[in-house]
Amino acid sequence: MKNTSIFNETLTTLETRRSCRAFKPDMISEDELNAILKAGTFAPTGMGKQSPIIIAVTDQDLRDEIAANNAKIGGWEAGFDPFYGAPVILIVLADKTVPTHVYDGSLVMGNLMNAAESIGVASIWIHRAKEEFESDFGKVILRRLGIEGNYEGIGHCALGYAAEPAKEAAERKEDYVYFI
Repeated sequence: MKNTSIFNETLTTLETRRSCRAFKPDMISEDELNAILKAGTFAPTGMGKQSPIIIAVTDQDLRDEIAANNAKIGGWEAGFDPFYGAPVILIVLADKTVPTHVYDGSLVMGNLMNAAESIGVASIWIHRAKEEFESDFGKVILRRLGIEGNYEGIGHCALGYAAEPAKEAAERKEDYVYFI
């Protein structure tokens, strides 16, 4: 029989996950990375079309190039790291020909971050993937990987071990949920 308790590890993970803005330089393990990636591939997608793809960046040089490009798009000065030192970047893109591609990619991002939290790996969603992969910079990365198609960048999931404890959650606003 299925556990019907309203208190379980999944709900605790969903309530306690926070974005990390200070990562240790230590690389996460291959097993941790693979578990997080697998969880991302099981995100729900519109009509089960599985429109997203995930690019796992663990190469330090490419990671730094992506960070520099992302900072430039964001308008930050050279040297700013928009990934806060995270050693791994998972880039989620989705096939623009699928009407639900943005939603599908967003669900993948959520699965990645929640899976990471569940195994003790910190994460943060970083934007500007759309702009990156509309540019020649992003198109070169896709060509290097042999990826063809009409993909839109949805987000970057930066991963690593937290360098400091997570902050407490802000109080939830009173008018978050309405009942009819």
